[in-house]
Amino acid sequence: MKGSIEISHQICKGCELCINFCPKKVIKLSDKLNAAGYQHAIYIEDGECTGCAVCAIVCPEVAIEVYRA
Repeated sequence: MKGSIEISHQICKGCELCINFCPKKVIKLSDKLNAAGYQHAIYIEDGECTGCAVCAIVCPEVAIEVYRA
């Protein structure tokens, strides 16, 4: 199953939980800061996201939406 995610950059606080728990390693920290001054997570779109939703489950800020195709 193919999937993708959207991360709300303004909500993300860069805790890196999604990065550490992603089995396909398709999330990384951005070089940029959001409006609150946090280095936020970004989705690597050319990765192999399966839509497993582990990232959304572990996100304490509920900043991740998961889509499955």
